[in-house]
Amino acid sequence: MSDFYKFIITFLLLISAFNQSFSDEVNVYTSRHYDSDNAIYEDFTNSTGIKVNIISGKGKALMERLRLEGKNSPADLFITSDAGNLWKIQKDGMFREILSEKIIGTVPDNARGPNNEWVGIAKRSRVVFYNPNKVKESEIKDLTYKDLASPKWKGRLVVRSSGNIYNQSLVASLISSIGIERTEKWAEGLVKNFARKPQGNDRSQIIAVANGEADIAIANTYYIGLMLSGEKGIDQKNAAEKVAIIFPSQSDRGTHINISGVGILKNAPNPSNAEKFIEYLLTDRIQKHIVENTYEYSIKKNIMPSDIIAQFGVDFKTDETFASEFGKYNSEAVRLMDRVGWR
Repeated sequence: MSDFYKFIITFLLLISAFNQSFSDEVNVYTSRHYDSDNAIYEDFTNSTGIKVNIISGKGKALMERLRLEGKNSPADLFITSDAGNLWKIQKDGMFREILSEKIIGTVPDNARGPNNEWVGIAKRSRVVFYNPNKVKESEIKDLTYKDLASPKWKGRLVVRSSGNIYNQSLVASLISSIGIERTEKWAEGLVKNFARKPQGNDRSQIIAVANGEADIAIANTYYIGLMLSGEKGIDQKNAAEKVAIIFPSQSDRGTHINISGVGILKNAPNPSNAEKFIEYLLTDRIQKHIVENTYEYSIKKNIMPSDIIAQFGVDFKTDETFASEFGKYNSEAVRLMDRVGWR
């Protein structure tokens, strides 16, 4: 073989290796803030040889970054902790349809976006926490979300601000279910029952109930999992041990369910790797890792919640409203909350 042909072959091999080095990666923008997710990224790379490049930040900041980057964005995947944010990215035309049959066959219809442009990877329930020493069983039994607007809870309830996407999605789900007028009347009653001006995160609401600042709070279940695990310190663990949980609306439409979810960007440079990563997130092994470390619920029915969360109940009725409705009615929910003085 001549030196010329050896050179050509060597050159082509180098080009192939160069291209391979750039194709064996996936770029993830994520607003999930769990250290345990790092183990998922490392394991995916070890299992597939595909490097995971992470850009993390607050949901709003990442969404704005995606808009500014436009077609030049290096992002393959956007992961966030609320269907409302996924809807906003989809509405801006930034997602592409997910075609993988493994993904579509695994994620329920109500946890997928229109045209399968995003899917849930985990679920979380928004429930009511209460202080057993201050709340009678007769008061809390068969509680519905609608009951939270009853005058009997005046000055006894705490919740995050209206700027919180979890609360916006709860209100949006009510708009979808009972309409704007009835939801606004409900929200007016809810605001009258606030024990204090909305402040802090969900854990702050749970702590307020434990400390006697309020009798009940609206918050997501996974927060108490983080607290009871000791991950947030002994003081928060002690506070979590003082409260109980009720899953609202068991005699009605069921407890509100939201999702952590993911979508593939329209201009993703590595769409094939992006689908492989989502398929990986939905495997039983990784779903078990998620529920045991973030205390969310699995998107798959065969995966049980962690023991910490399971102690509060696993057979509760869930609201089957499509998660896409939370985004569809988000703007109306925000305006409604402003009108009733939910700050």
